[in-house]
Amino acid sequence: MIAFLGMGLLGSNFVRALRRRNLDVQVWSRDAAKAKALAADGAIPCADPAAAARGASRVHLTLVDDAAVDDVLARCKLERGAVVVDHSTTSAAGAAARVAAWRDRGVTYVHAPVFMGPQNARESTGIMLVSGAPDVLAELAPELAPMTGKLLQLGDKPDTAAAFKLMGNAFLMCFTAGIADMLAIGKQLGVPAAAAAQLFDSFNPGTSVGARAKRMVDGNFHDASWELAMARKDARLMIETGAALALIPAIAKRMDDVIAQGHAHDDWTVIAKDAR
Repeated sequence: MIAFLGMGLLGSNFVRALRRRNLDVQVWSRDAAKAKALAADGAIPCADPAAAARGASRVHLTLVDDAAVDDVLARCKLERGAVVVDHSTTSAAGAAARVAAWRDRGVTYVHAPVFMGPQNARESTGIMLVSGAPDVLAELAPELAPMTGKLLQLGDKPDTAAAFKLMGNAFLMCFTAGIADMLAIGKQLGVPAAAAAQLFDSFNPGTSVGARAKRMVDGNFHDASWELAMARKDARLMIETGAALALIPAIAKRMDDVIAQGHAHDDWTVIAKDAR
């Protein structure tokens, strides 16, 4: 028996995938209707977290934040030997604290956030991140890998998976905001959104991500392919369109700070110099 707590889009589709593998699942959600809806898939709705966790070999969580995770785990009445796998996106400090606190109570807590959407959860495709004690991960890996198709083990530091999840989400937010800014500039310049989006039919900036990250990590800022001063000029032109921009003004401010430090003619990736 597996317990799954938190029946949002991700959690409910994880449950549907587990049921397709004929695994018994007890479910709970703050919204009882979401848990009851999964009875049609053969899951067992429970009235509270403790009832869902009772008799389960593993307790999986897909909750909102640190506070929700701590609250629900406190209500589970977990016994020594219990295993908790938390897929929630939380703080790294919170994940590390829970590993230590529950270990002292004889409970194994593993933070295992994911990069995937609800449909991926239903299809068991995506990436699951885990970190922690090697023996614990080795035992859990055969159970977790089928849930996403790819299990990325990140070492024995218990909060590393949480850190990687936040870093990944930061990148997703930034490139999404970048698309929003691109569309806003297009609108201001008379280019319809659908036409602007066609840029990506031929232009694939994703191919340069790895190379730019390596340049930043290596600190190779002097052999410029795009000088910071020239990039700042382009940012000025974008801002001068009068478009409502989410990201470009903040980037321009960072460029100004680094130019003031004497880096105008370095590669524009020098804006990452303090993050190295």
